[in-house]
Amino acid sequence: MQATRQLTCVLERDGDGFVSLCPELDIASQGDTIEQARANLIEAVELFFETADKTEITQRLRGEVYVTPIEVRVA
Repeated sequence: MQATRQLTCVLERDGDGFVSLCPELDIASQGDTIEQARANLIEAVELFFETADKTEITQRLRGEVYVTPIEVRVA
């Protein structure tokens, strides 16, 4: 049985497509739709875990990530 891990996916429109980011590992991908960008990021993160050695995983893997809105003054 394979282990799973819950990570964060941040999606952002970029022109005609979308960029997806996993901030815990600083891995990004893209796609034409939100679903495709998300699926491509999952594939990229899974490939990272398959190919990276434990040292690199430990160095890149950040702890808790919080996504929250902020309000700022603009000039």
